[in-house]
Amino acid sequence: MITVLCGGVGGSRFLCALAAVVDPARITAIINTGDDDWFHGVYVSPDPDIVTYALAGEVDQERGWGLRGDSFRWLASLARFGEETWFQIGDRDLATHLHRTRLLRERWPLSRVTADIARAFGVKVRLLPMSDDRVRTVVETHDGELTFQRYLVQRHARDAVRAVRFEGAGQARPAPGVVEAVRDAEAIFFAPSNPIGSIAPILAVPGIRDAIAAARVRRVAVSPIVGGRSLQPPAAEMMAGLGYEVDAAGVATFYAGLADTLIIDETDGARAAAVAERGPRPVVAQTVMRDDAARRSLAAAALHAAGVAP
Repeated sequence: MITVLCGGVGGSRFLCALAAVVDPARITAIINTGDDDWFHGVYVSPDPDIVTYALAGEVDQERGWGLRGDSFRWLASLARFGEETWFQIGDRDLATHLHRTRLLRERWPLSRVTADIARAFGVKVRLLPMSDDRVRTVVETHDGELTFQRYLVQRHARDAVRAVRFEGAGQARPAPGVVEAVRDAEAIFFAPSNPIGSIAPILAVPGIRDAIAAARVRRVAVSPIVGGRSLQPPAAEMMAGLGYEVDAAGVATFYAGLADTLIIDETDGARAAAVAERGPRPVVAQTVMRDDAARRSLAAAALHAAGVAP
């Protein structure tokens, strides 16, 4: 089993890359749910949905989220009543959230709901939310506290980040199968996801960080920072706000003690020595997944770094 910790857009692209070169049934994804929230009476799990849609080949590639070719007629109609519509939910996407909300109200745990949605989309990768318990990423800014979606989607990550906390994480438990997926893995990967917004919430759930730290298999992270910029906002903004260098060395600092290897982009090859000083072994490769060839190349580099055969 190959285990991947991930968020939404960057995580989904890395999972698709791996699934293109290894049997998807070998892969288990542990997905951030700190971004989850309620909108218009439905429960939305943005990162698990992005991963599901991408692996099913139905994600909107331009936006990186939502379903390809979706419309937004229901949302436009809702705006007539003065409702906030800054969080975009498409007409077909709404069906997923309605289905999830109904099952949650029938007392299904989120892990079972996530598996049911993945099955309906024909996804073969095993998808696990980090916890069945509610964890909320809260971003503290100079203008007050914001939920992650308000910080990123409504306010476009314009607010200076002072701190980030994961509300409820201390009382949460890993979802069924999460610790086992770490313990029984032949390799553990950290996708090129936002270290603070996507990976840190997973690590904040008691038991997960310790399981990874204790793992005796190779642990490989892929940097989401290329040339001092994040491939997907707001990784750079959040890292800077918490005092991390916004470069490959800053990512290495975050993963020190958790990742044995950090794959950095060719653009950042000069920072390899700085990465090594932080702990992880640097591997220089092409990390920007521009097309199928680039995705396969990164997947091959990651598997090689982990000593795993395709």
